[in-house]
Amino acid sequence: MASPKPRSILYLNGVSVSFDGFKALNSLSMVIEPGELRAIIGPNGAGKTTMMDIITGKTRPNEGEVFFNGDIDLTKLDEAEIAQLGIGRKFQKPTVFESHTVWDNLELALNRNRGVFGTLFYTLTPGDKARIEEILETVRMTARKNDYAANLSHGQKQWLEIGMLLAQEPKLLLVDEPVAGMTDAETSETAILLKEIAKTRSVVVVEHDMGFIRDLGVKVTCLAEGSVLAEGSIDFVSSDPKVIENYLGR
Repeated sequence: MASPKPRSILYLNGVSVSFDGFKALNSLSMVIEPGELRAIIGPNGAGKTTMMDIITGKTRPNEGEVFFNGDIDLTKLDEAEIAQLGIGRKFQKPTVFESHTVWDNLELALNRNRGVFGTLFYTLTPGDKARIEEILETVRMTARKNDYAANLSHGQKQWLEIGMLLAQEPKLLLVDEPVAGMTDAETSETAILLKEIAKTRSVVVVEHDMGFIRDLGVKVTCLAEGSVLAEGSIDFVSSDPKVIENYLGR
């Protein structure tokens, strides 16, 4: 097998995994560069979620290589170790602390590495406060910082959770269907938001909304049956006969 690219933030080579005889990933290979924003599309059952499970240590591959930041072998680490390395994952359904304010949610995320007692007795430094203010601005939540998370719209909860991940300073952010259930305006704003975030870290976005993918204007990877079907610009991928047959034509 080829050795990992020295500069790549994420390197998957020949990754396969089976569940009860079903091959969820079939010799999947992909490279994500530092500072890259990549969109992943594909039909249900294509292996998108399994791919993220492999990257975050939730699932072990049966074969293949998974390297992070050049030479860190993710297949030898558990979920907590991988999270501490700087890989953040946002699931489709937002999980925020609804009985806390937006500010408190970000403060809790910022202090997560300190443990329960460390967080309880920790006083925010001026640097911490500045970082929270910066995140609030990034995720369009400055005006809502004193509001309870329960009172936010679905889209705003998605943004807050992205902000909570940013508070942990990830090098790689995995975002699963961020615009599902959003209004058109929120969807457009989310594309802008993710492009801003990708200026300082790598972001992989799994999404079905093709209009949103087009707004991102980035390299697209289409998965089908656990491997890469096509890769390139949205126009290139969406005009590929195999992609039309397996995904867009459905």
